[in-house]
Amino acid sequence: MSPRRPAPERPGAQEWLPRGRAARDVDALARAARDCHGCELWADATQVVFSRGPERARLVLVGEQPGDREDREGEPFVGPAGRLLDEALDAAGLSADAVYLTNAVKHFRFEERGKRRLHKSPDVAHVRACLPWLTAEVAAVAPRVVVAMGATAGRAVLGRPVRVTAERGRVLDLDVEGAESASPLSQGVPDGDRPPRQRPPRVVLTTHPSALLRVRERAEREAAFAAFVDDLRLASDTAGAR
Repeated sequence: MSPRRPAPERPGAQEWLPRGRAARDVDALARAARDCHGCELWADATQVVFSRGPERARLVLVGEQPGDREDREGEPFVGPAGRLLDEALDAAGLSADAVYLTNAVKHFRFEERGKRRLHKSPDVAHVRACLPWLTAEVAAVAPRVVVAMGATAGRAVLGRPVRVTAERGRVLDLDVEGAESASPLSQGVPDGDRPPRQRPPRVVLTTHPSALLRVRERAEREAAFAAFVDDLRLASDTAGAR
């Protein structure tokens, strides 16, 4: 019997979060994340991939994790899924420069096949380890609506497993005493430098744009894209972002 591999170290990202005013500054958070060893994914990734977009935005879009190209370039949503997302945002009447883009997990998880690096979905433990970055980002950006793209992002944002197909197309309220009280965002976000916490962001679940790339039939792909645009439009209207 071969010896059991030791469990990977996943202390969580909280140890690397900046303190004080820096904790409410996106640039400071991004700089601090470069040194994060909150889980083992940092060791094989090229670099941390934090976010892009304005430091104050009414809409925050959360994906799963960076892909191969994002890992190499250090910026989220610059690959094929990112191009499709830009098209969907444009169709929804939104500028890609007006939304804040990030991922639930900040390092690329992959498996090697020859010279290729193939995407491997992060585990729940990776999502939990990286969660302090996401909650800090949302607190700093103070959006009105968070769009969770895909099941991994949905779990990170809502603090529970999600069924995207069943739950998409509606606005979820993160009421502290309500059904979504498990969400790490349910305590609200600070409004500027004022200490009282304001209403937490509302949440819209939708599919991840990479899922649309895997749809082969043209009619089905067009219908999936239209549904994705409808979800983005719902989020935009709720946030008053258009």
